[in-house]
Amino acid sequence: MKTLTPAVNSLLDKLYNLRGEDSVILVEMDKQKQKAEETKERTTNQKKDLQQKISELEQLHEELDEQGEKLRDVLSGINRDDYKTVLDRLKIDFNPKGLVEKLDNSLPKTIDSVKDDTKRAEAELIKVEEEMNNAITTIEELGIRKDAALANQEKLNEYFELALTGRINITRDSITSLLEQFSFGEEEQREAAKILMFPEDALFTYDDKVKSKEKTGKSISEVLAEAKTASMEEPIKEEIKEEEETVVEPDNNYQEYDVKNDMIATLKEEGLDYLDFTAEEVEELVDNFNKDLVKNNIELIAKKGIGLDVFNSNISLMYDIDLKGKIESLQNNGKESIDLYLNPSVLSKYNLEGLKSRISDMKANGLDPKEVPLVAY
Repeated sequence: MKTLTPAVNSLLDKLYNLRGEDSVILVEMDKQKQKAEETKERTTNQKKDLQQKISELEQLHEELDEQGEKLRDVLSGINRDDYKTVLDRLKIDFNPKGLVEKLDNSLPKTIDSVKDDTKRAEAELIKVEEEMNNAITTIEELGIRKDAALANQEKLNEYFELALTGRINITRDSITSLLEQFSFGEEEQREAAKILMFPEDALFTYDDKVKSKEKTGKSISEVLAEAKTASMEEPIKEEIKEEEETVVEPDNNYQEYDVKNDMIATLKEEGLDYLDFTAEEVEELVDNFNKDLVKNNIELIAKKGIGLDVFNSNISLMYDIDLKGKIESLQNNGKESIDLYLNPSVLSKYNLEGLKSRISDMKANGLDPKEVPLVAY
């Protein structure tokens, strides 16, 4: 039986975290969303300030142009000598010509400075708008990703509930493709698939621990943190306890476990992976397992060039004592390997005598079995 080793405990920590509201994925998404919303608020305010600044600079530029031109026209039309007596008597330093020269020298530089400030503000506005738009896009994408993450979490919880109640009947691909969405590596996907498809003591032990601690009102994070600490502090003690519990299990449990291991090893030797079959199919094969018969039937299918994937959804062919006779009977009546590959159900539909009887009936009715499609058998 699979014990709750540190490696298995660590994998279940990760899986159970993903099942809860404080899933690291959901928590990280919430952090990213909060950061994006803060960025959106900040850049929205910055955009407003920059737009106002640009508007004020553009107005300043316009006023400098207009008023500078008017002032030049006014000063250029004044002859100081026309006001010499008053200016001298009152000691007023007024030199229209000098002022025009100063205006012509300084105003263009001032206007250029305003233009530069405007360009800098406009460039900053572009950056701020880009940052703001990125934040808005991030918020929208996170909303979509969170919906997908919640859907994946719901499916993961469904798989766990089915596994814990002994009702799971799904393929490895269903589990691994789901776990791939959670960024699990291939080895983690494979091990998790084993745990869910063929639940053993480790899963139930871990689940009991989580549920017992949840009753105290602790969050899933606190529960998992304690579970992880406990697994680090007492791994040897825990494994010894489980070994002691295993000693008192009935003999039939040992026998079933040995048969299952033998079956898994046999499939592996023949180039098959038991995880490619549903839990129900695996249990069916365990219940009917005969090592020599299974090996012979797998090798027969391979030798005939039919294709080993015919066993998918047709697991009974592995322990079918009539398989060789049925294949030969069909081939003797004109059927080829490709016909059997495309219609393997005909092999499980009849026993040998039933198939021979069906072929005899066809011939008696003037039909050529070779010309009759296998789906019509």
